[in-house]
Amino acid sequence: MNGITVFSGSAHKAFAAEVCTYLQTPLSSSDLHRFATDCLQIQLQDNCRQRDVFLIQPLSPPTQEHLMELLLMADAARGASASRITAVIPFYSYARSDKKDAPRISIGGRLVADLLTTAGVNRVLTMALHSPQVHGFFSVPVDHLHARNELATHFRQYDLSNAVVVSPDLGGAKDAAAFARLLGTPVAAGAKQRFPDDKVEISAIIGNVVGKDVIVIDDEIAKGSTMIELVQRLREYGAGSIRLACTHGLFSSDALERLSALEDVAEIVCTNTVPIKAPSSAAKLKILSVAPALAKAIQRIHNGESVSALF
Repeated sequence: MNGITVFSGSAHKAFAAEVCTYLQTPLSSSDLHRFATDCLQIQLQDNCRQRDVFLIQPLSPPTQEHLMELLLMADAARGASASRITAVIPFYSYARSDKKDAPRISIGGRLVADLLTTAGVNRVLTMALHSPQVHGFFSVPVDHLHARNELATHFRQYDLSNAVVVSPDLGGAKDAAAFARLLGTPVAAGAKQRFPDDKVEISAIIGNVVGKDVIVIDDEIAKGSTMIELVQRLREYGAGSIRLACTHGLFSSDALERLSALEDVAEIVCTNTVPIKAPSSAAKLKILSVAPALAKAIQRIHNGESVSALF
């Protein structure tokens, strides 16, 4: 990997180190300094001049801190005459802010995309955007990966003859159908409605889940409210075993503990796009690595090869 330099912010250094292991290139160091005014300053410790620079930083909590770090790293790399700057954002949290669904609200997904470009980012590599249209918010090339292959490989270890893939809502039905095709199973979806107080209600399950081994697939699990509501509804519909799967396992507050406590749930599967501090009570949790996939994408970007071939 000649001519490549990889830096990481503080969001997920272990993941960045794993990516660099697959790339067989060192993870370059950077110095983060916080002034008395709470302002941040970042100094990249390795040469960037005419280098292909990759900045690895998921926008995980504390999101604003990690976003600011990424912007400062991009600005520093641009000032150091990098030939190209690629922001590797395994989790783009602002993808949820993708439309104006209430008066006088901001569209954070587009704003953050503009900020990254202004800071000097020439390309973005990300994974499992909450909304596909966020791809179009960027004025620079975006390589949008997903974790379907990693998740499918995991679930193929089970007997899938009686399985069905379920999306928590109709908006995710298309992705669920693509995942079901990989597993060779039918697909179903919940009719979900979210209320202003963040209450979630799933009024019906569209598709047959009676007596089925259910694999619930979603892009992320944060508070777990949707999953808890869906498990309750699946129970009422007579589903058999239930396994929960997502790409981004945020598990805010006590979400992981509450999901693990559900007797109907046999397993909770996610990837390592964000750092996860799993309590000892979360024996049902299985974390899969997507570092090899992102490393392959970085290698292809650097060599000018097709990234879509990874799909």
